Amino acid sequence: MIRKERAILALEDGTVYRGYAFGHRGETTGEVVFNTSMTGYQEIMTDPSYNGQIVTITYPHVGNYGVAIYDMESNKPYVRGFISREFSGEYSNHRAQQSLEAFMQQYGVVSIQGIDTRALVRRLRTGGVVKGVIAHRSFTHPEDAYGEFTPAEEQVYVQRARDHQDIDGHDMTKEVTTALPYAFPTLRQGKRVVLMDFGIKHTIIERLAEVGIEPIVVPAHTTPAQIMALQPHGLFLSNGPGDPAPLEYAHKTAWELMGLLPTFGICLGHQILGLAAGGRTFKMKFGHRGGNQPVKNLLTGNVEITSQNHGYAVDIDSIPNGAFVATHVNLNDGTLEGMAHSRYPVFSVQYHPEASPGPHDSRYLFDRFIEEIDAFDGANGSPVVKAVTGRLGV
Repeated sequence: MIRKERAILALEDGTVYRGYAFGHRGETTGEVVFNTSMTGYQEIMTDPSYNGQIVTITYPHVGNYGVAIYDMESNKPYVRGFISREFSGEYSNHRAQQSLEAFMQQYGVVSIQGIDTRALVRRLRTGGVVKGVIAHRSFTHPEDAYGEFTPAEEQVYVQRARDHQDIDGHDMTKEVTTALPYAFPTLRQGKRVVLMDFGIKHTIIERLAEVGIEPIVVPAHTTPAQIMALQPHGLFLSNGPGDPAPLEYAHKTAWELMGLLPTFGICLGHQILGLAAGGRTFKMKFGHRGGNQPVKNLLTGNVEITSQNHGYAVDIDSIPNGAFVATHVNLNDGTLEGMAHSRYPVFSVQYHPEASPGPHDSRYLFDRFIEEIDAFDGANGSPVVKAVTGRLGV
């Protein structure tokens, strides 16, 4: 029988799960969430939108195809920790350069395996996301790495989870945004678009380049004047982590540029547009995270299976004067998944049309954005405006 180093997951509600250490040996604290994707663990780990969160993978076996440099969504993992029923110490994939555990050790990702992830997910779905701590016995008690944590020690970690700063009300974008502007290399000349980086994924930039856009990525605090000085043809508001409400500088920028440029927002960028227009956002009980969320396109009647990662949503009814109208809704819970401005060529979706990982049903949205840019003439002649006013009767 192989002895395994002990580890625990302690939640702020007092629940403690006992398992085994994996990855970097240490301790970590964050908001515990779950993702239902069957593949894509590397993309999930390196998605800056997960900054501040410990991710539970519901698929029971993780790591069997290793890690490939081509699948990085940023320059490092941003998850605070990782949870799985079972991690694979071996891998088989011609694209892979290293094992998942070696990758976690390289970048300091603290993980736990061997717990009942089904029970954990049911707890999160029933009670909502909670703060938690992963602690490795080998880190706190190297002389007895295989011993159990005592009840008193477990309660210490429960209290640490309770004392950890909430994501709510905390600007986490500053921890993930680029420090300096940069241009993404393209093979052909296209329409110049400024991408506001709130935690952007590499695949999003690549998809925009594929449809004929020259992306210029700028920091989250870039002002409207600085953006317009770049003489862009369009504006893109990226995904990112945490609560959108504290990002008042981003709300202001989006508001001042609304109508001046064709604009596309994804995930956090979608929420920022809603707040910029005077609306409200709210925190969801356990959010949408995974590659199997059904979304109905209200303009076409089609249903898209989408990739999602968010814990907040826009209340479309709170946006004054009907400035935005719903274009997409989630078929599981009815929450807003997409909207478009009733006058300006501005639209957004809550989900991830680049789908890395996930299905490709929604990639048409990148083509729609370039169509908006090509057709832009003030607010007149916009395909989005025509679609919204025509099909929804606005």
